[in-house]
Amino acid sequence: MIPNKKVFLAIFLLFTTFISFAQDEANNKVKVTGKVIDKSSSFPLEYSTITLKSVNNPNKVFGGITNNEGAFSIDVDKGKYNIVIEFISFQPTEIKNKEVLDNLDLGTIALDEVSKLLNEVIIRNESTTVEIKLDKKVYNVGKDLMVKGGTVSDVLDNIPSVTVDVDGTIALRGNDNVRVLIDGKPSTAINVSEALRLIPADAIDRVEVITNPSARYDAEGGGGLLNIILKKGKTNGLNGTIIATTGEPANHGLTGTLNYKTDNFNLFTTQGYNYRKNPGFSNVDTEYLNPTGNSPSYVYERRNNDRLNKGYNGGFGVEWFLDDNTNWTNSMNYRKNSSTNESDVVYTNIYNSLPNSIRNRFNSDSGNGEDVEFNSNLIKKFKKDGHQLTINFQTSLNKDDNSSIIVDSQFPNANTFSIQSQNKNLFSGDYVLPIGKGMQFEAGYRGEFTTQNTNVGILEDNVQNDDLSSKLEYKEKVNALYTQFGSKINKFSFLLGLRWEDSNIDVNLLDTNDFNNKKYNNFFPSAFFTYEISDQSSASISYSRRIRRPRGRFLNPSSDFSSNINLFQGNPDLDPAMTDSFDLGYLTKFGKKLTFNTSAYVNKTTDVFTFVRRNSGETTDDGIPIVLFNPINLATEYRAGFEFTLNYNPYKWWRLNSNFNFFSIETQGENVYIDFNGDTVVQNLNNKTTTWSTRLNSKINLPYSIDWQTNLSYEGDQKTGQGNRKGMFSANLAFSKDVFKDKATIALNVSDVFNSRIRRIETNLENLNSLSEFQWRKRQITLSFTYRFNKKKNDKEKKGNQQQDFDGGGDFPG
Repeated sequence: MIPNKKVFLAIFLLFTTFISFAQDEANNKVKVTGKVIDKSSSFPLEYSTITLKSVNNPNKVFGGITNNEGAFSIDVDKGKYNIVIEFISFQPTEIKNKEVLDNLDLGTIALDEVSKLLNEVIIRNESTTVEIKLDKKVYNVGKDLMVKGGTVSDVLDNIPSVTVDVDGTIALRGNDNVRVLIDGKPSTAINVSEALRLIPADAIDRVEVITNPSARYDAEGGGGLLNIILKKGKTNGLNGTIIATTGEPANHGLTGTLNYKTDNFNLFTTQGYNYRKNPGFSNVDTEYLNPTGNSPSYVYERRNNDRLNKGYNGGFGVEWFLDDNTNWTNSMNYRKNSSTNESDVVYTNIYNSLPNSIRNRFNSDSGNGEDVEFNSNLIKKFKKDGHQLTINFQTSLNKDDNSSIIVDSQFPNANTFSIQSQNKNLFSGDYVLPIGKGMQFEAGYRGEFTTQNTNVGILEDNVQNDDLSSKLEYKEKVNALYTQFGSKINKFSFLLGLRWEDSNIDVNLLDTNDFNNKKYNNFFPSAFFTYEISDQSSASISYSRRIRRPRGRFLNPSSDFSSNINLFQGNPDLDPAMTDSFDLGYLTKFGKKLTFNTSAYVNKTTDVFTFVRRNSGETTDDGIPIVLFNPINLATEYRAGFEFTLNYNPYKWWRLNSNFNFFSIETQGENVYIDFNGDTVVQNLNNKTTTWSTRLNSKINLPYSIDWQTNLSYEGDQKTGQGNRKGMFSANLAFSKDVFKDKATIALNVSDVFNSRIRRIETNLENLNSLSEFQWRKRQITLSFTYRFNKKKNDKEKKGNQQQDFDGGGDFPG
C-alpha cells in the first residue's frame, strides 16, 4: 500500500533539486501594485487582467492578474508604460504614459459594468458557453439550461465530443476508454457512472475535455480525460443557491450550495437529495439457425424495467489562506444511495413458426451504496508568477451491496447477491517553475493504492451454489513520476514530457485459491507543438502514450443473472491495453462571431478489450441454448478520424455551437477457445468500420428574460466484429425565465423529446442471429426553481485558463 523507501528518497531528492532553482527577481525590476473592484458593489474583481506596454519599445510587454482580493503585483523593467486594466463585461481603464522608475502603487481602480439593450432583448453578462483552446476544450456549465435540475451525467451528455450511452457508459470521440477526474483527481467511486448520477449539475463550474493529455496527468485513459471542476466561492460574505426540481417520470430533488468567505478562510458546502424513477425496457429477438428437435427456432425476450433511485450527496470543506501565497483546503464528501429495479421478463418460444410456450421471469433488485471521501490540498505560491508547489492527499471508503430475488421456473426460489467494498488512497505532489522568459519546468509524483473486494453469487433455497459464486480480491498499486518542460519562442511553443508508472496488480479468486500477480512498469512520453499563424489562428500537433487497466466486472468470472439465456462473465486473465495517440489541430477565429476548431487524430491500441459472444453448450430446461458474453484481449485496434467544432454568435442574443466527429475503426485479431465439445474454435474478429456523430446546440435570449435552448444529436451506424450497432437520434429542449429581479430562475427542460434514445445492436454468429434493443430511461420532463441569495445570476467568472486547478501545474507557456 505504501511506496518503498527508494521511491520516497527519489521523490525527496527530486523536489530538493527543483526548489534549488528558485531565484529572486533581478535588481533592475520594480513592482507595480494595486487593486481592482466593481464600481457598483465595491466587490473585488478576481482574475482581472493588467497589461503594461512599453511606450518606447512596443515589443516589451508585462502583465498579470488579480488574486481573490482583487489585488495585483507585477514585476516590470523601469520605464514609461501604457497600462490597461480589463475584466470581462466591464469597461476597460487605460493609464497612458505612466513613468515607472520606482515601486508604484496605482491604488484602487474601479471598473464600470457594461449593460446594453437590443430590440428589447436583455443581454445578460455571460461568459461564453464554450472556450476552445488548442490543448483542450472548456465548457462552462452554469449557462446550460439542459442540465438544470440534472446531474453530472446529464452535463456530460450535453457536451460536444462526449456521449453517455443509454446504460451510462461515457465515451469521448466514440472511445469509451475515458478517465474521469473531479478537480484533477480520479473519482473514488466503485461505480463511476452511478456516482456521477448523484452529483448535482449545479455543483459544477466547468468541464475540461482533454483529448490528448500531457505527461502531467495519469496515463490511464487511452481515449482522453474529462476533468470536472466543481464550484468554489469567490465573493466575500455569505452567499449560496437553492434548487428544487420535480419531473415526470418521477424526478424530485432539492440541492443547496452555501459559501462563506472572509479574508482568512472560505467555508463551503453542497447538500443534495434526489428521488428519480427511470422506467425503461429491453428486447432481444434471437433466431437459432440450426435448432434441434427439442429447441425453438426463435426466442423473443421482452423486459420492462422500473428503476427507482434515491440518493444523498453532501460535502463540506474549508479553505484557509495561511498567508498571501499559501492556501490549504480540506474537504469531506459523503454519498449514500439506495435503488430498486423491478423487471418483468417474458420469453416467447417459437417452434416451426408457431408460438409454443411462454415463460415469465420476475427480477426484484435492490441496492445500497455508501461513499466517504476526504481530500486535503496545499498550494504554495512563490515570488515569481506561476512558480508554485501543490501537494494532495485523498482517501476514500466505498461499499455497494446489491441483491436480487428471482421468480422463475428454473430458479423457483433463487436469490442473487453482490457485495463490493473498496479502499483507495492517493498521494501526489506537483512542482511548477518558470525559467526565464516563456519557459516552464514541471515535475511531480503520484501514488494511487486501491484494494477492492467483490463477493457475488446465487442462493437456491437459501443454499449457496458454489459453481455460480465467486470471491474476487483486486489490489492495485501504481507509483508514478513525471517531468515536462515547455517554452515559447516567438510564435512557436512546445511542451515535452515523460511519465514513468510502476504497476503492481493482484487479481485473486479467493474461493478457488487462484492467485495472480502482474508487475509491469512503463514510460509514457508526450509532446505538444503549436504555432501561432496569426492573432486569429493557430496550429498544433501532439503525441501521447496511454494505458487502460482492466477492473471491476471486466475481471470477475461470475455471471450476471439478469437473463438466463444471455449471460455476462468477466475475464480475470485480461491484460492492460496500450494506446499511442496522435493529434493534429487547427484553430481560427473569424472576428468576434465565429470560432472554428478542427483536428485529425490517429490512435493505435494493442491488446485492446473487446466483447465476444459464444455458445456455452448448455441449455435451459426448455432447450434454449445459453449464450456467454465476455471480454477478451484482441490483438490490435486502429482508430482514425477527424472532428470539428464551430462556435457562432450571429447576434448578441443567439449563440450556436456544433460538433461533428467522423472516425474509422479497424481491428485485427482472432478469438481462439475450446468449445463445449472439446473442439478448438477460431473466431475471426477482423473488422473495419466507419461511423460518425454530430451535435448542434442553440441558445436564444428572448424578450422578458426568457432563454430558449435546443440540443440535437445523432450517432451513426457502426459495424462490429459480430454484427452492427444501429444509429440513434435524440433531441432536448429547455426554457428558462428569470424572476424576482434576477434573484431566481424557473427552468423547464424535456430530455429525449421524441423518446428515440434506444440502443439497437445486431449480432450474427455461426448458429444464431439476434437483434437487441435497450432504453435506459424514457422521455423525461423536469421543472426546476433556482433561488440565489447574496449572489448575482452571473457572478463574475474567471477568464480563460487563468484558474489554477488541483491537478497541479498550468497550461504550458504561450
